[in-house]
Amino acid sequence: MILTIILLIVGGTVAGSMLYGRRRQQAARNMEEWALGGRKLGTLVFWFLNAGEIYTTFAVLGISGFAWAYGAPAYLAFCSVSLAAAVGYWLTPLIHAYGRRHGLVTQADFFAHRYQAPWLGICVAVAGLVALVVYVQIQVTALTLVVRLAAGPAVSQEAAAFVSVVSMLLFVFLAGLRSAAFAAGVKDVLMLIVVIVLAWTVAGLVGEASVLDVFHGVAQRFPEATRFPGLKPALGLDVTWLVTSAINVALGTYIFPHMFQLCYSAGSGDTIRRNAVLQPIYSLSYFFIILLGFAALLAGTAAPGGDPNALLLAFVGQRYPAWVLGLLAGTASLLALVPGSVLLLTCGSIFGRNVLRPLFPAMDDRRELLASRLAMIGFAAIALYLTLGASGSLVEVGLSAYAAIGMLAPGVYCAFLLRRTQPWAILAGLVTGYAILWVPALTAAAAALFVHWEIGLVALLANALVAVSLTLLIPARATPLRAS
Repeated sequence: MILTIILLIVGGTVAGSMLYGRRRQQAARNMEEWALGGRKLGTLVFWFLNAGEIYTTFAVLGISGFAWAYGAPAYLAFCSVSLAAAVGYWLTPLIHAYGRRHGLVTQADFFAHRYQAPWLGICVAVAGLVALVVYVQIQVTALTLVVRLAAGPAVSQEAAAFVSVVSMLLFVFLAGLRSAAFAAGVKDVLMLIVVIVLAWTVAGLVGEASVLDVFHGVAQRFPEATRFPGLKPALGLDVTWLVTSAINVALGTYIFPHMFQLCYSAGSGDTIRRNAVLQPIYSLSYFFIILLGFAALLAGTAAPGGDPNALLLAFVGQRYPAWVLGLLAGTASLLALVPGSVLLLTCGSIFGRNVLRPLFPAMDDRRELLASRLAMIGFAAIALYLTLGASGSLVEVGLSAYAAIGMLAPGVYCAFLLRRTQPWAILAGLVTGYAILWVPALTAAAAALFVHWEIGLVALLANALVAVSLTLLIPARATPLRAS
């Protein structure tokens, strides 16, 4: 029954998305149609696609498992979404206007054009690809869990991960951004239905009278779970960590390359602003997702192999009928498949346009599109390798991706706030930030100086300080930025 429901949900959604995509565009003849949906996405389609890239398996499987394993630190989900929407209301219309005016397709295009430095575009392309592949890893990890649930213990983790990667590649090869937007809409509706059904019934299944009684029961039996630093105080996940992590996520959400391309795809700036105003409504769903993690804690559910990412699937499998587990697993499949496909699409776009094309200027649009599609296979293979060697929770992996992509944030914000910023200043900031993130001695020094801070925010601030200081101290010719 579980396998049948999963296949019906995934198969029906993919078929519907393909039909929708083909009706809207007969074929993706160029990069703009394939990667940006022709720059014509309206409010409803843009809403679901934007939400589809924010509310992934990181949100459902990741946050519920994080609440079960760590307790109160899972409240990070509430703060980061609303803060990101506030930042996005100001930032994303500017990105949209600049990209439309100059015909940009990727984030690296923005850096190369704005700073008049093609070499900076290549550097940004490589940095963006690193962060994107880590984010693809999250989706592959979650889809692997679902594949193993559906196929049974006879299927190894390696085989399940391979099937997951192939599924993402098949979807993105046959589709484009419009097809992904349709699938994202189906996924979001199913996610809300599943979360509401589970939250409505979970109290009775764990011996409590109401939703609030679940939180009260956790407060009585596991008091450390309801306050900071949570169930594992040695990790230092206190209020300082919460605030700095939320700020880092908010500053980095729309810096991801796929979110840049999403901004380019909108039909108008008003479409983006309306989306940002309504987006925080989605953060309410995190209340119920955290509730499910706490309910599993009350029920004494053990995550398979100690893996918090599999906690929600295990809890529902033990406490609910098979059809409910099938509905959850099918929805989780879409939560991984759709964002993962868009992420791979973005990887291919960046590689073809901003890495290969500068090296081979004579390459035409058709060859660029072909190279972009083939490059996705390589990035999917890297994500597969990372998945098989990973052991952390989806939230931990996600925060590492935000830390990596945050190094591009100063370059984006300076582009609109400090017009005289020069490309060499941006590069110096990037080198500084990545050194703090990846050089163990510098990471340890930063952690000792900024106790319990999210290391990604420390690196971002150091990056910005270097970039802005060099800009202000070293006289240079200003790079003009025409107002939108």
